[in-house]
Amino acid sequence: MSVAAFIEKNKDRFLNELLELLRIPSVSADPKFKNDVFAAAQFVKESLEKAGADVAEICPTAGYPIVYGEKIIDPALPTVLVYGHYDVQPADPYELWDSPPFEPVIKKTAIHPEGAIFARGSADDKGQFYMHVKALEAMIGSGDLPCNVKFMIEGEEEVGSDNLDKFVLANKERLKADVILISDTHMISMKDPSITVGLRGMAYMEVEVTGSNRDLHSGTYGGAVANPINVLCKMISSLKDENEHITIPGFYEKVQELTAQQRQRLNEAPFELSEYKDKLDIADVHGEKGYTTIERVGIRPTLDVNGIWGGYTGEGAKTVLPSKAFAKISMRLVPDQDWHEIATLFENHFKSIAPDSVKVKVKTHHGGAPAVVSDSSIGYKAAEAAMEETFGKRPIPTREGGSIPIVALFQKELGSDPILFGFGLDTDALHSPNEHYGVKNYFIGIETIAAFFRHFRALSEK
Repeated sequence: MSVAAFIEKNKDRFLNELLELLRIPSVSADPKFKNDVFAAAQFVKESLEKAGADVAEICPTAGYPIVYGEKIIDPALPTVLVYGHYDVQPADPYELWDSPPFEPVIKKTAIHPEGAIFARGSADDKGQFYMHVKALEAMIGSGDLPCNVKFMIEGEEEVGSDNLDKFVLANKERLKADVILISDTHMISMKDPSITVGLRGMAYMEVEVTGSNRDLHSGTYGGAVANPINVLCKMISSLKDENEHITIPGFYEKVQELTAQQRQRLNEAPFELSEYKDKLDIADVHGEKGYTTIERVGIRPTLDVNGIWGGYTGEGAKTVLPSKAFAKISMRLVPDQDWHEIATLFENHFKSIAPDSVKVKVKTHHGGAPAVVSDSSIGYKAAEAAMEETFGKRPIPTREGGSIPIVALFQKELGSDPILFGFGLDTDALHSPNEHYGVKNYFIGIETIAAFFRHFRALSEK
């Protein structure tokens, strides 16, 4: 039986098992879901065992565990390491979901006429890493596993992968591989497949502005005492100028500028501005002056407020000057920016622009380095050939605006260039209500991953 025939025969089961995983609310950011995160790890372990892995174990860390698995058929053959994560983003705000986020449903959409799975984690990253588990099962089940394979599936990606570096450093020999596959990115479209060759880094900050020692009556004290919310808004507003250029001193000092030729090649990727605006229901785009939308999200650093709060937000009115105001701010970074340096620059600058009427605290939550991977490696060529085989079209190399901090870690410590082999779409509502993942994407992903193994072995033997 061929790999494709095995997948077709087991199609319903492969889909139902993914739906079962999606029902586990493995939200790593919220302690109330702690037991569910551990339950998801157990599910992944059992899935690897069912797929045919000889080793499948839950490896404890200081936080949530890492699931390790392997199938070694011949130490002399090439080895593929698969990375993914079983934790998911919080589903808030629940009221904006059309269906409960942890009760997956399949619905047809204009972009996914064959149906899409609506659930938190469907695209990021349960649906995508689970393709690799099912590809392993299909290759073993059809008697056609061309390479050794290892799995490292973590449970803390959505909160900064705090314990992954320690695990990697302590298990470098065990994790040794010829190539690393990561399916946690997206492609341009089903008709224009692509492979991500660049990711932005990130520094994630939280700021606290304090005025008086308690909430105050806005009539008695308004106009005489600083309002932390007003001050915070003004401080945040000053972080960019009228051209959307970030004003933090030294912020752009190490930014790697692309040549005109590199920028031209980047902008050759299919992109329709009107379609982009229509999908987002916006009248116009917004960003740093002098750059296209593709450049703004792929090769330029950004600073965005992810959340801001303070004062009274309940029903009705409460006329107070709040004692405190807070904001969470992320900065997406590009080569060769160092996220530790950027976090320090941000903290120093933010404190320096605060008026004497308030006190300011700045906290660094987490961050990660930007990464660029080669489009001329054997791994990339194998991924390119596999996608051309299953999609009928050669994939386009692209740069993506998101961050996967561990890519740079893998490059440095494991000495392998990861292949960013994602099958989601940018319309899949990652991190948002109504996150979804195409059923067709899921199955073509399984087929393409199996094809990658075949092409990677063939190219490695040349």
